Amino acid sequence: MRSATFALASAAGLAASLVIVAPVEAAASRPCPLIFGHGGYPSGARGSDTWSRDQVRQPNNPTAIRTFKSWGASGVEADLQLTRDGTKAVMWHNTSTWGLTGRKANINKLWWAAGSDRLKGRTITRGAYKGETVHTFRGWLAAMRANRMIGWVEIKPEARQSLLSRSAAVRTRAWREVLDPVRETYRTQEVILYSRNPDLQAELTRRVRAAGMARVLSGRPTWADATKWEEPPPSWRRNVGAWKRALNGGARRIATDYTPQLKKWLNGQCGWGSSVGDRVR
Repeated sequence: MRSATFALASAAGLAASLVIVAPVEAAASRPCPLIFGHGGYPSGARGSDTWSRDQVRQPNNPTAIRTFKSWGASGVEADLQLTRDGTKAVMWHNTSTWGLTGRKANINKLWWAAGSDRLKGRTITRGAYKGETVHTFRGWLAAMRANRMIGWVEIKPEARQSLLSRSAAVRTRAWREVLDPVRETYRTQEVILYSRNPDLQAELTRRVRAAGMARVLSGRPTWADATKWEEPPPSWRRNVGAWKRALNGGARRIATDYTPQLKKWLNGQCGWGSSVGDRVR
């Protein structure tokens, strides 16, 4: 009788332990998405002083790339501009050189390495990456490759001046600046190109397909943050509901302004050792 009672008690204890453990195992078995870090820019209506609050947080330089990787990102969203007449593809978010040393001027009005106002050698004057320089697209790709990171690159609307120029010579030179560095490495280094400008996106799509590089148009992450960025930053906790919906919806890649916070929140929500069908080359 004691043996039977002990057996029943053991069975009950095992069942109870299974009830407790099962949800944890289920969460751990769900694959974690890859995180793509994005550097926030202050929100605000047109004409507001967003520029004065900007802290130049974008991962457009090697120091920022290493920082975002240390926070848990597998990739970053960065920004491609073109200097005057499409002569150099450079990594910079803002329309102008605001946030850089030297006289203020629009990026697409400056030469890269010529003239007293050249862009090359200017350094960031504010924020966490103060002292870093503006880097070329090719140099940025090399830094991404060295850190085994996936690049999600926005071709900024200001690049229309060269990429959609009436001059065939300018158009040709500008598109070579954008696509040649990708063509050299895209088979072994994942890069995703896009533009928010419809005309640029259409021309980008046409050109990369003609070049047999359509893969650079795919793989974009899901934007999961619910908050608009501000300075100082709003609480990351406002995003938890949106993050849950993205994770429960099976998002394989999630972009965020809150990289370290999302990484920490995902712990226990999913399994980092699980395969999501992605790999960082």
